[in-house]
Amino acid sequence: MQSSGCFLFIFLVFSYFSASYALSSAEESQIRHRQLLSLDESDDLPSNYENQVDIKFEFPNPRLRRAYIALEALKKAIYSDPLHTTNNWAGPDVCEYTGVFCSPALDDPKVSVVAGIDLNHADIAGYLPKELGLLTDVALFHINTNRFCGIIPKTFSRLTLIHELDVSNNRFVGPFPSVVLEMHTLKFLDLRFNNFEGKLPPELFDMDLDALFLNDNLFTSHIPENLGNSPVSVLVLANNKIKGCIPKSIGNMSQTLNEIVMLNNELSGCLPSEIGLLGNATVVNLKSNSLSGVLPKTLKGIGAIRELDVSDNMLTGFVSESICKLPLITDLSYANNYFNGEDKACEPPLRKGLTIDDTNNCLPDRPKQKSQTQCKPVVSKPVDCSKNKCGAPSKPAPQLPKLPPKPKPPPKPSQPRPAPLPTDVDPEERILPPLPKPPPTPPPPPPILSPPPPVQLPPPPISSPPPPVHSPPPPPPVHSPPSLPKLPPKPKPPPKPSQPPPAPQPTDVDPEERILPPLPKPPPTPVYSPPPPPIFSPPPPVQSPPPPVHSPPPAPVQSPPPPPIQSPPPPPVHSPPPPVHSPPPPPIPSPPPPVQSPPPPVSSPPPPVHSPPPPVQSPPPPVPSPPPPVHSPPPPVIHSPPPPVPSPPPVAHSPPPPVPSPPPPVPSPPPHFETVNLPPNLGAMYSSPPPPMFAGY
Repeated sequence: MQSSGCFLFIFLVFSYFSASYALSSAEESQIRHRQLLSLDESDDLPSNYENQVDIKFEFPNPRLRRAYIALEALKKAIYSDPLHTTNNWAGPDVCEYTGVFCSPALDDPKVSVVAGIDLNHADIAGYLPKELGLLTDVALFHINTNRFCGIIPKTFSRLTLIHELDVSNNRFVGPFPSVVLEMHTLKFLDLRFNNFEGKLPPELFDMDLDALFLNDNLFTSHIPENLGNSPVSVLVLANNKIKGCIPKSIGNMSQTLNEIVMLNNELSGCLPSEIGLLGNATVVNLKSNSLSGVLPKTLKGIGAIRELDVSDNMLTGFVSESICKLPLITDLSYANNYFNGEDKACEPPLRKGLTIDDTNNCLPDRPKQKSQTQCKPVVSKPVDCSKNKCGAPSKPAPQLPKLPPKPKPPPKPSQPRPAPLPTDVDPEERILPPLPKPPPTPPPPPPILSPPPPVQLPPPPISSPPPPVHSPPPPPPVHSPPSLPKLPPKPKPPPKPSQPPPAPQPTDVDPEERILPPLPKPPPTPVYSPPPPPIFSPPPPVQSPPPPVHSPPPAPVQSPPPPPIQSPPPPPVHSPPPPVHSPPPPPIPSPPPPVQSPPPPVSSPPPPVHSPPPPVQSPPPPVPSPPPPVHSPPPPVIHSPPPPVPSPPPVAHSPPPPVPSPPPPVPSPPPHFETVNLPPNLGAMYSSPPPPMFAGY
């Protein structure tokens, strides 16, 4: 099909034009389109393909026969040959074809094979047929400066001896030709001045190349981090749309790299200090990018450098004497940046043979500099390269999603904010009347147990770890989830509130928080964990209301903050409820250490999200709080609330085993708690920019 199409097209073209005329741009575009439609990059040849081709000539050896098949296919894939380069491509003597070179086979010197193809500057228009994969003895394949279009066929992976591949200055398209990565003997790769696009594969820099030319294409990716693995002596990535930072691994190329040219891309960030390790580099050209920061002091380590060009960037700071006095440098340019100082050695008169261009900077007393208006915005905000991290954005992205949830909860926390008021009450005040009873119970142990309560908290919330300290933050996490489940229970608690009337102050909170009155006691919550058992006996009623109350507020607030749940702040909303559990103030001893810290948070969190209260509230949230009322003695309930689900466990922790009976109510909250955990929403913030269109030659 391809061959018949070729002849038909040639007939039409030559019926109007002389064979010496080249194709017009429109015709070349048409050819390219046809070839892309007919060729498949993965199209391979059958293993015995050459035996299926009927040839009337005799050849000295099978290898030359295969070469003939390949060259005949290439001739048929040529649509225009204005210089008649392939006119003598006829007959079995392929070694006499123009641009074809033969030599003894590496594995058998008595056998002659086609070792090279060189059609440079022939102005040929066509495409590369898959039959070229039969040239298995070729060491070099040069077709630069022609009008070949389409893709590099997959069959090129059969060229197991190829040493040089030069397809530069043609019209090839598509992503980086992956078949190149299968050419393990390749040393010289030249893809410049084509229309290749997309990402540079990291595997490219693991190849044992000596020279790599990728300039003047449409590549848009970052430079792979394994850049330093490449042993190339010449690397040219100029005139693409390559983004991001220069990898620090560039320092690993110190033994081999002589020239590196990355001008006219979209590189950003600071110059890595490792660039100073390129002691053998003679040319470093980073012109026309968006590099920022200062010139690394390590540049003085490039002792062999002759040309250094960092012009047309966003560099700032001072140009030191060590750079301007590099021993072999002859051409130094840092023009069109924002340098605001340079050593006297960088100013005229300069040593013979040295040229320095410092124009269009912010240098005082130097000609052709930027205006103060242009310099001030950049010079006044220097970049700290010690904090410059190319991959930083990826990590922050996940955190961003968490932030949004927090804002949502704040509105709802507004209701719980009243709860903080109770915190003002001294720990002892939480429900001091009941406290006397708790002391008999073994107040001292409870204080010691206070830590254990946290242990209880840990199971339920998972964030319990923080609770162990009783810091308000840990409880909040647990509490927030319970709050949601508690919403339903709230109706039930309202009746119980009658008992807590003593804490009417919290009543200011929303109706659901009515029961908050007990919240005034929350301040003691910090201590609550240890003494809860005794205290609860009198306050259980009170606590039952508080949990409901807080459960509503937290539910609203923390449902959104689930992600934040882990963060202490959200839980604070439920701070009011904790007060209820605070009754355990008797254990004040234990709370003081942990509680002390929580109290401050309580005040601060109330405004934001009542984060401080959460610790205390963690108990209230657990609808179980009502159950605790029943077990007035089980202050552990407070902890159970944090573990909403484990609410019963808290009871178990509390000296009063009876508490478990009340826990049953707690189970309902647990489900809600789980739902609260669902809130954590994660978002990816990261999106690669669309590949820019860059016209290649």
